Amino acid sequence: MAPPQGQMRPGRQLAVLGFIFVVLYLLVFFSGGASGSFKDRLEPRLGLDLIGGTRMTLEATNSVDGKPPTAENLEEARQIIENRVNGLGVAEAEVVTEGNRNIVISLPGENRNLDEVGSAAELRFRKVLKGADGSGTAAAPPATAAPDSVNPSGAPSATPSGSAAPKVSPSASGGQGGMAPAPSASATPTPSASASAAAPSASASAEPVPASIEEQRKAVEQKVGAAAWQAASGLQAPADLSADPSLGDKLKPFGTLSPQEVAVLPAQMQFNVPTIGCAQLDKRPPASISDPKQQVVSCEGGASKYLLDQAKVLGTDVDDANAVLDQTNAWVVSLDFTGKGQGKWTALTREAFTNEGQACDASALGQDGKCRVAVVLDNEIVSSPEIQGVLTGNSQITGNFNQKDASALASQLRYGALPVTFEPQESQNVTATLGASHLRAGLLAAGIGMLLVIIYAFFYYRLLGSVIFLSLILSALLVFGALVVLGRQIGFTLTLAGIAGMIVSLGVAADSFVIYFERLKDEIREGRSPRSAVPRAWIRARRTIISANAITLLSAVVLYVVSVGTVKGFAFALGLATVLDLVVVFLFRHPIMTMFARTRAFLSPRVSGLGRALPARNQQTQPRNPRAKEA
Repeated sequence: MAPPQGQMRPGRQLAVLGFIFVVLYLLVFFSGGASGSFKDRLEPRLGLDLIGGTRMTLEATNSVDGKPPTAENLEEARQIIENRVNGLGVAEAEVVTEGNRNIVISLPGENRNLDEVGSAAELRFRKVLKGADGSGTAAAPPATAAPDSVNPSGAPSATPSGSAAPKVSPSASGGQGGMAPAPSASATPTPSASASAAAPSASASAEPVPASIEEQRKAVEQKVGAAAWQAASGLQAPADLSADPSLGDKLKPFGTLSPQEVAVLPAQMQFNVPTIGCAQLDKRPPASISDPKQQVVSCEGGASKYLLDQAKVLGTDVDDANAVLDQTNAWVVSLDFTGKGQGKWTALTREAFTNEGQACDASALGQDGKCRVAVVLDNEIVSSPEIQGVLTGNSQITGNFNQKDASALASQLRYGALPVTFEPQESQNVTATLGASHLRAGLLAAGIGMLLVIIYAFFYYRLLGSVIFLSLILSALLVFGALVVLGRQIGFTLTLAGIAGMIVSLGVAADSFVIYFERLKDEIREGRSPRSAVPRAWIRARRTIISANAITLLSAVVLYVVSVGTVKGFAFALGLATVLDLVVVFLFRHPIMTMFARTRAFLSPRVSGLGRALPARNQQTQPRNPRAKEA
């Protein structure tokens, strides 16, 4: 029998709720990232405090005016910090931006010291002294230097050998020349024994080696063996293993070293040992080559490694860098230096242009026979242009750039001079055992909280307690499904703070029950029958329920916006549970109460729990027609 005109149809709300459940759990089992066994698909993404690991939150500030950096600069910082973290040899590291100034680093299952990864990005301009093969293959042919080409991710990429060499273009702003890109494939670095005379040894300019580095070098010496270490120490230039296969056998152990172990070796050894390749060099901790007073080894394009001179121009000397069109309508990168930086840059280009002291080996010269200057960001050469003159004004890096490549290189150069500093806001290390203990404790607390609410509901409200029980179960299922889907789609992780937020949301849900049921009792005390009191109580309680939940939701939003770290997880979980509680209130609690009001059990004061609210005469005899009294 259809309900009278104007009355609600509870079946419709329940059908909508059922549809939401079907869609949500279809996403749980079949959405992107849903793989593995049935159990695996039902696992939400857990935070580090529940599975163990390291988490650090860094806050980026502009050192000039203290304002947050732009979104572009923050993303550039995130990419650089991600490269640094990956350089630690960590698997499955996650580096994400949070808000308009925070960067969050998460290392699941790892306990690491991350103090150094938030240091300012280190841009260095170093003269290229020598070039050699960086493949790490025991008997590889000499490397070919690739022309300048920056891919969208910011890493240099090799250009086919047949590509034409870019030409020099004068600076449009009145400078005395430009910088040509790296030579084409025709300029092949040819390591030779005589090359050592062209560049000073690393030890000549190196400062005393710290005792800790000496200890690590001794550990590496023991790992590779005395014969390999002695052979590597005796090299004065990159070895030609094709001419001496026995030497290649001795040096093979160096190819098995980790990037951290390679980082403690002298720069000359890293360069001269051919079995040390770019795969190892690119993953060294950036701090190992950050000292501007030391010669270092770095790679370009993952195939060529270079011995680089001391850094005589730093990123802080760059005032600005922009991708612009030159007079020939070609994309170039324009460089502007600070007052002191311009003097340093002029001195460096003079050294490179004249090849002062024949410091640049033939393997490091460009196609026009001039020295090159490598632009090194952290552990990576992003460009190595050939110097075409003594540059006393604005400079340009020219090459076969398109707009995207030129903009990417300009942003990297600009970031090296960006006045952004990072301050650690939060850092935590949790072992896997402690994380599992946290998870059990959190689930136990949530279970106890829900059980106490249910016991109280059945004791005080009797039949109405079943409505509370079912509502909490449905809310829990909605929250759980949402956590699984959000973990896959937006990377939301459930932390211990998030579990606390959900426990707090139980109190919010209980409040809405009390408001509704107490309003129902008030209607009955005013003389209405339980059946007619249900819709009137809902109308009067609805506004209060919405207001209470809106205040909780607003508090969660404000807390999420102004907080950092795990507090955001608490705010997000609280807000999510509050929203889903409203869904259950409108699509389940009110419709099911309307259906209960039509049953005989609901009309029984002892069963429904409304006995104390009913007048004495209504407790003794219920009218046959509940609407008659109201009429």
